[in-house]
Amino acid sequence: MSGFDRELRLLSDGTIGLVGQIAESSNFVLAADLTLGDEYGWAIYKPQAGEQPLHDFPPGLHVRERAAFLVSEHLGWHVVPPTVIREDAPAGVGSLQWFLDLNGEHYFTLFDDHPDTHDQLRRIAVFDFLINNTDRKSGHVLQDESGRIWGIDHGLCFNPATRLRTVIWDFQEEEIAPELQADLERFARDIPAEVTALLSDEEAELLQRRADRMVRLPFLPRPWADYQYPWPLV
Repeated sequence: MSGFDRELRLLSDGTIGLVGQIAESSNFVLAADLTLGDEYGWAIYKPQAGEQPLHDFPPGLHVRERAAFLVSEHLGWHVVPPTVIREDAPAGVGSLQWFLDLNGEHYFTLFDDHPDTHDQLRRIAVFDFLINNTDRKSGHVLQDESGRIWGIDHGLCFNPATRLRTVIWDFQEEEIAPELQADLERFARDIPAEVTALLSDEEAELLQRRADRMVRLPFLPRPWADYQYPWPLV
């Protein structure tokens, strides 16, 4: 996990202090601070106990948050903030994701006003295709103060049914960049065990199939139904 040693150390071993609830979230989400010796940081805490029941995903969306981070890391794309699972968190088991210093941009403003970000946005689109993201809203694509673009909120990914739902259709039917194809080919050959351990056997098999399909047919999809747009869009 190159480059995230400090963040992962704090997330995994730091003492968690609850700061407050994140407003307007469909689930119970908390801001937390982390302390480990002289080190300090912030995180977003999503306890399983605060999830709304879903008919198409089993309880434990925090597991998918962690799996998305691991996929991003094993691809070498680093598009998901460092994320861990903590069994000892104050409100019970859940995910802790590193808090980002953001500049207020989101997908729609980035695409329309900052064409220099399009390659980063394309990579997010390829990532969502791979993990079968069913909830990529514009506000789930964010830019930090350094200009780096991140994807957040990956609890609704890896569903066995083909249900890509996203606002990122501006690159539909484009060829996936050769360097991303190479990463996908390597990933398809050897899905890491730490990823498959977090998914059902069917979900892990279909993840591998999608990676293989994206290597053989390296083009981004196009929407074929209205339900492939999330709501709300932002």
